[in-house]
Amino acid sequence: MSPAKRAVVLLSGGLDSYTAAAIARSQGYGLFALTVRYGQVHAQELDAARRVAAALGVERHRELSVDLAALGGSALTGAAAVPKDRVLDEEEIPSTYVPARNTVLLSLALAWAEVLGAGALVIGVNALDYSGYPDCRPEYIAAFERLAALATKAGVEGVRFRIHAPLLDMTKADIVRRGLSLGLDYGLTHSCYDPTPAGAPCRRCDSCRLRARGFAEADVVDPLHAR
Repeated sequence: MSPAKRAVVLLSGGLDSYTAAAIARSQGYGLFALTVRYGQVHAQELDAARRVAAALGVERHRELSVDLAALGGSALTGAAAVPKDRVLDEEEIPSTYVPARNTVLLSLALAWAEVLGAGALVIGVNALDYSGYPDCRPEYIAAFERLAALATKAGVEGVRFRIHAPLLDMTKADIVRRGLSLGLDYGLTHSCYDPTPAGAPCRRCDSCRLRARGFAEADVVDPLHAR
């Protein structure tokens, strides 16, 4: 496989990263999936990432641990309760923001890409139907591409790393439609920030509600709620 057609994809097990990875696969990339245990308070998304990686037929799936919970600062790592029934689309950055998470994750993906000789990183960030995180914006993605060129041996030697964020300008409904057109089984995914002890989605956190809105606007039934 040509290094230019290798891609390291950040795979969380959620709807967005699954779709972004599938889009890259449809463009001919061989996928090397990276899932990071960053101290999130539940393990359901890690199990989902394994299911999704198998369904995508990735070349390799690596799991790494980085304990961002030790630093605190986010409801997703146990520093506070996950907010429920919050007004969506407001400008305030919610407590589920994990400080510098995408920078940490993309840095790990970049390191592996340099080892593999891969020229592409894939991340499922979205700047429309999202919770307002600053590291999900196009300016951030462009800045990290510049950093990759400056901060790596490969970049200094002329390799151009590309950060593929194919969902950046898509609504959640558009993402759902695109994934379904690629034959994805969204029943494999997990999106909830605060699932029940049995693993069922709470349906009240930002992620659950954005997912529900996406499926509703796409006029299709979410397989997680059809059981």
